[in-house]
Amino acid sequence: MMPKPWLHGFLDLCLLAMLRERADYGYGLAQRLATAGVADVPGGTLYPALLRLEEQGLAVPRWAPSESGPRRKYYEITPAGLAALAAQARQWATFRDGVDTLLTAQVSAPVTVSGSAPASPKETR
Repeated sequence: MMPKPWLHGFLDLCLLAMLRERADYGYGLAQRLATAGVADVPGGTLYPALLRLEEQGLAVPRWAPSESGPRRKYYEITPAGLAALAAQARQWATFRDGVDTLLTAQVSAPVTVSGSAPASPKETR
């Protein structure tokens, strides 16, 4: 699961990606995020994000009847949302590649303590 501070930075991207697949309502989106292993998103985080997407013109709501209770507010991605998703996906890929580079470099580089030089191969034997 994604740590909560990270989630706030990537939630809009995740929601747009899911809405590209199909329209969905809030609880359905929360379930899909959890199933994907991204996060258990509380309503107090999810619904403001959906409202933000709506206010930015990236998603539009529509009401639909439900077989198991009151009608549901479904969100659909807009053409502007598709364009934003494409741009954010490119930004995410660049960010992800940069972090992967840093993490890979840390694994292969010798570990040093601040103010000291890395141990020579002779010292580690």
